[in-house]
Amino acid sequence: MPSAVVRDRAPLRVYAVLAALAAVYVVVPVLRAAARPALVRELGVGREAIALADVLGAVGGIVALFVTGRAGDRLGRRRVLVWALGVLGAGSLFVALVAHPSAYVVGRVVVTMAASAVFVTCLAFLPSLSLPGQLRRIMGTWLAVMSLTFLGITVTASAIVATLGWRAVSLVFAALAVVGIVSVRRIVPETPAAGASTRLDVLFSGCLAAAALLAAALYLAPVRGWSDPWVLVLLAASPCAVAGGLLSSRGRRHALGASLRSPGTALATGVIVGFTQIIVAVALPTLVATGGGTATQGMLAVAAFGLGGAAACLLARHTPFTPLTGCSLGLPLAAVGLALLHAVPMGAGPATAMCCAMSALVGFGIMTAQTPQMAVFLAALPHSRLGAFSALHPTAVALGIAAAQAMPSTSVLRGDTLPLDMEQLLWVAVAVVASAALVVGRPAVALAVAGVAGLEHLLIRGLAGPELAARPVAVGTVLAVGALAGVLTFLRRQQTERHTRVQQAAGALQHAVLHPIPARLGRLRLAGLYRPATAGTGIGGDFLEAVDTPFGTRILVGDVRGKGMQAVQTVTDVLGAFRSQAHEVEDLGELAARLDRQLVRAAGARDDEELFATALLLQHGTAGDAVELVNCGHLAPLAVSGRQVREITVPALLPLGFGLLGDDSPRPATVPLDPEETLLLHTDGLSEARNSSGEFYPLAERLQVATGTEPGALVTHLDRDVHDWTHHLTDDIAVVALTHEEAPTVTAPRAEDASLSVV
Repeated sequence: MPSAVVRDRAPLRVYAVLAALAAVYVVVPVLRAAARPALVRELGVGREAIALADVLGAVGGIVALFVTGRAGDRLGRRRVLVWALGVLGAGSLFVALVAHPSAYVVGRVVVTMAASAVFVTCLAFLPSLSLPGQLRRIMGTWLAVMSLTFLGITVTASAIVATLGWRAVSLVFAALAVVGIVSVRRIVPETPAAGASTRLDVLFSGCLAAAALLAAALYLAPVRGWSDPWVLVLLAASPCAVAGGLLSSRGRRHALGASLRSPGTALATGVIVGFTQIIVAVALPTLVATGGGTATQGMLAVAAFGLGGAAACLLARHTPFTPLTGCSLGLPLAAVGLALLHAVPMGAGPATAMCCAMSALVGFGIMTAQTPQMAVFLAALPHSRLGAFSALHPTAVALGIAAAQAMPSTSVLRGDTLPLDMEQLLWVAVAVVASAALVVGRPAVALAVAGVAGLEHLLIRGLAGPELAARPVAVGTVLAVGALAGVLTFLRRQQTERHTRVQQAAGALQHAVLHPIPARLGRLRLAGLYRPATAGTGIGGDFLEAVDTPFGTRILVGDVRGKGMQAVQTVTDVLGAFRSQAHEVEDLGELAARLDRQLVRAAGARDDEELFATALLLQHGTAGDAVELVNCGHLAPLAVSGRQVREITVPALLPLGFGLLGDDSPRPATVPLDPEETLLLHTDGLSEARNSSGEFYPLAERLQVATGTEPGALVTHLDRDVHDWTHHLTDDIAVVALTHEEAPTVTAPRAEDASLSVV
């Protein structure tokens, strides 16, 4: 007897056994539908008995989903799976031996409940045996197997029943149940039981009652009418059951994660799956027959739904995309496929081909939305209530089937032969799927599909007339154009979101490396500008910084050699050294020497003999009007006053990184700063910006026409003016403008200061 296995090392044969057993949930209803004529002929099972079995089976199946799922949580899933297979085998054997219609109804309900129990237990096994990150691939394979099973059994069901007979088919299921029990006991590991600490709470009981009551109401409404007292009572009792469960569970502590309090998106896609399956199963055979096809061709069109679904599941397995992406693309595609069924051509071959193609498209769209939703939903479930929560999804599918049955033309309970209005039925399906796309997907995509298709139809109708607009080719063209518009809208939205994320990352990187220049620091008013040459990077090879130290306000502006991430790393090294040493070293020349030695060490660590950086260091003391400057191979600062611009001559040393400053620290140059002057520190990206003729930006001339000399106004003028001069930046730009304040001011907090301009 196998013991519990490590969750990420469950053998493939375990998943194969679980998938094979879960496929019974798909096979049973298809074979049952194929056996219906034989049941009527041989056993005398009337329409009323079959309808009663369908209703009781739907309600009983929902009950079995919840009860079995919760039992698996408490007692262990393998044990419960063996019991469910035993009930399935016994029920199938009973059906094979019945001789009365009422006994057949009882046996059929038991088999339905047992198949539901087997399915939900196998489904709950998947997150129990897998790591959350593996569920996308596992669910893609799992649902692909279910879709291919639907394809195969839909094509072969009639032949199987005709060859073996319905009693022999039931005996085969009984034998397969025995084989399943043996396989489970030998191959499938047991999961830990949660025990009494996770007893079935009243909230799940309320959900169970609500789902069962709602399903019964939806099945009965087409027969009795929506105003029938019984239908109204059932509909009213459903939300009351949920409310009762919520009220009764208040004060109890439940280990529900935040993601589980709103599982509506995953459940909504489950409802759409069930609803669409019924519409496809009812509409396609009729459409094929109307076009001149046979019943076999009609079933082939229905089976194509499974083929498209399998393709979508395998795509989701190999291509990681989010549930939102799946819903945004998949549901509009499904709506387009359903709408195109209005344009089925005449002729057996063309009608069958059209219906098969659209059925596959609908299946592909539905499962594209369903697969990632289901994987994410199961991955977020707490293992103490895994079985009970897993029951929510197949319950949603069952409610979708019941909702489709609520329409008179698809109801199983009507005794008369109501003619099917395929056009009306398909438009209802289109509306339901499109509404789901608006709710759980990106509304812009669904609106683009509907809006463009509608405008295209009006254009064709206005130019070519109503008769041509109603032709299949015109309808197909309209919907194809709408689908293309939806895809383009989605891709555009994705591109916009990627660009936004890049911009946010660039801004975060810039603010992490380059701190904003404060509006006031010490006795200076400041403004800063930073523009990297490469859009979207946030930072380049230029740097600037302003700090308030015990020795006064210190400012650093510079440019490192090189570009790309290596330049960014050098900028980080220089600024990190400056921020730490500026508070420790009193002499500005010694500070420059320490920065020089830091770059020498960085060059040695990277084995880069050409690593250097130009830099201009400025210090404004706590007293006096003068500033001290140390120029390490950088551009001289400019003094702007009124309409005059003058260059401040400062002795230029070698750039940082050459290691030639040595022990003799450079002597700072002292420059008086008039209160009416604004000092401009900048990098060569500003003065060497070129226009289309290759001419450099005339910095001094353009400063003379600036509307103001305040630091903020000056920086704003330069930012706008240099972009007017050149069509694109070829080098980074860093600018710091500063002016002296006569009266000392309290240093403002950085959060309230003027900030560095972001890309």
